[in-house]
Order: sequence, then structure tokens, then C-alpha cells
Amino acid sequence: MKKNICILGATGSIGTQALDVLRKEKEDFSLIGISANNNWEAIINIIKEFEPKFAVLMNKNACDKVKDYCNDNDLNTEILQGMDGLIAISKLPEVDIVLTSVVGMIGLKPTLSAIKSGKDIALANKETLVVGGEIIKREALKNKVNIIPVDSEHGAIFQCLRGNNDKTVSKILLTASGGPFRGKNANELKNVTVKDALNHPKWSMGKKISIDSATLMNKGLEVIEAHFLFDVDYDNIQTVIHKESIIHSMVEYIDGSVIAQLATTDMKLPIQYALNYPMRKESVIDKLDFYSINKLTFEKPDIDTFKPLKLAYSAGKIGGTMPTVLNAANEAAVALFLKQHISFLKIGNILEECMIKFDVKYKYEIEDLIFLDDKVKKFVNDNYKL
Repeated sequence: MKKNICILGATGSIGTQALDVLRKEKEDFSLIGISANNNWEAIINIIKEFEPKFAVLMNKNACDKVKDYCNDNDLNTEILQGMDGLIAISKLPEVDIVLTSVVGMIGLKPTLSAIKSGKDIALANKETLVVGGEIIKREALKNKVNIIPVDSEHGAIFQCLRGNNDKTVSKILLTASGGPFRGKNANELKNVTVKDALNHPKWSMGKKISIDSATLMNKGLEVIEAHFLFDVDYDNIQTVIHKESIIHSMVEYIDGSVIAQLATTDMKLPIQYALNYPMRKESVIDKLDFYSINKLTFEKPDIDTFKPLKLAYSAGKIGGTMPTVLNAANEAAVALFLKQHISFLKIGNILEECMIKFDVKYKYEIEDLIFLDDKVKKFVNDNYKL
């Protein structure tokens, strides 16, 4: 029986790779809904190939272009716009699983809507759990839905935990490639360019995630996400620099056993696993050749130089709305860096300043988090934009 799938963020890195998985497993999936920000040309190509019932674009001009194309070519896909459209396709009755691969806070509302509608979630939007982890976990439990991680690291942990008692977990070992600046000190990072920071040695990702990987903020967000996904204390989540990116993460058990998940560096594997869970299907990636692996190395992260990782642990332990402050400050700071308004190292300083400035609250709803997100971003833009 086919699974009906909705992809939020169908034109991004995760979304396009998810479409590759669907192409190879046409008999297993029907694509019902898709979304994009403003990449109308890519959306049109997806509509022509997969014929989804619904497509959403956030940008009005892009939305109008897709509407006109569908009308002119007698295509039956209904075109929606904006957040209302995202929420609408996330809770369609016929949808079984929603892949949330949009970047940023925009993923929070539609993911929550999908959960409340009883949809399983293939989660590739870190901010959903970083910002709204307590609410998301509560609603997932209440509505009896699965949240299956799509990140390579969390997907690895998810697999390493299968068949084992969660109470026997000693700690999670979250691996990180180290990004393009692994081993460099603060002095060497003073004058790095946007191009330098986007040049990831292992993964092909979008601009925002690539910068987060360079600052190690991506790993910090994953630490908070892991806390909520796997109910593990922050003191029991250890970040390990593993430049080869072959071991995607590990779980240590109380008897000292460590179970690791290994695979080639290809996001299609965790995407395929999440969409087919609990089944495994024929490989969509190149398999490892162990004779060609000379060594696997592990290092301790430099959390003083790469301050965002240290701040993420701190924000997670503080809890409440502090991860929202951290995430909002980071989104704004990364956007400023990409526009060359601030230096690379200034990103971490801005995060720290915002965590000091904004008070933490422990009673809140989704709307409170969205208001705080806007407030923090406005503060960063007002004070640091050239």
C-alpha cells in the first residue's frame, strides 16, 4: 500500500534528495503536497513530474507564476500561498507522513499542525524542536505520532537505539565533521569570507546550514534537538569531531558497549529510512568500501573558538524560551554575515549578547515563541546591520 507524502521545502537540499528517493520507489509513495519559498521554476518541474494535488509558495509573485502556468497547461495541481497554505497541506486527510525540510522558524506551525492532525513527521527542520521541543513532544505523545529524524546524526542515533531499552543508554555521541575551519583558532578566523565559510568539506547543503556548520552552531542545534528526540540529559550528549563523516553518530550503553551507524556521506539514506520507517528498502546510496577506509579519527571540539556550540549547550540547559533566543539571534546573525554586514566571529558574540539581554520564560505558547523570535531578530538587525 502506498504512503501519501507531503514535502515542506521540496526545492531545498533535503527536499530535492527526497524526490530522488521517490523516483526510485515510485510504487511505494504518492506525492500529495509540496512547498517552496519562491523557486517557481523548480516547483513547476516537480508538478509536471509528480502531479501533486497541492503546491504552496510563500512568495506571491512566484505563486502567481505557478498558477498561471498550471492554468495555461491544464494541470490540476491547486496552488496555495503563504503560511495558511503550508498549514493546509500539512494536515490534508489523505497524507500519511509530512517531511518538514524548510529552514528556520517557518517550519514550527505547519509541523505542529501536522502532528495535531495525526501525521507522522519525517523531521529535517531543526528549529521545530530547538524552539518548540516541549510543545512538539507533548503533542506528538498526545496524538500518538512518530517523529522520525532525517538529519544524518539523529537518524543514526535513532537506528542505534532500535531494539534496545532506552533506560540502558549511558550517553549519545553526536559526530560532527568540524566544517571548513576545523583546527583553526580565532586569530585565523578573523578575516574569513562568506565563500570560505560555505565551502564545506563533506556535505552539500543550503547556505544557512553551511554557515551553521562552519560555526558549529549546526551541531549545537542538533544537541538541543537530540535532547528532545531521545530524552537524554545535556550532560550525556557528547559532541565528537569526526572529519571523515563515516560514523554518523553513536550510542554508548551502561555496559560500555558503543553502537555506531556507518554509511557513505549521502543524505538520501536517512531520508529513505525515515520515509519507509520501520521498513528498510534497497539502497539508494553507494555502499561503504571498508578496504578503502584508511582510518577513522576523533577529536574534541574547540568550544572556545567555536562559541555557538558552547552557547547551545548553555541555552539547552537553561531551557524555557532561551533556545528560542539563541536560534533567533543565530538566524539573524547568519543572514547578516551572508550579506557581509558582520564578520564570521561576530556571529558567536551576537548570540552571547542576546542570551544575556533577553529574559527566559518557562510558561509559553507557540505564539509567544513566534513573538520572541521576531523581537530578537529585530534587535539584531537594528543593532548590527550596516
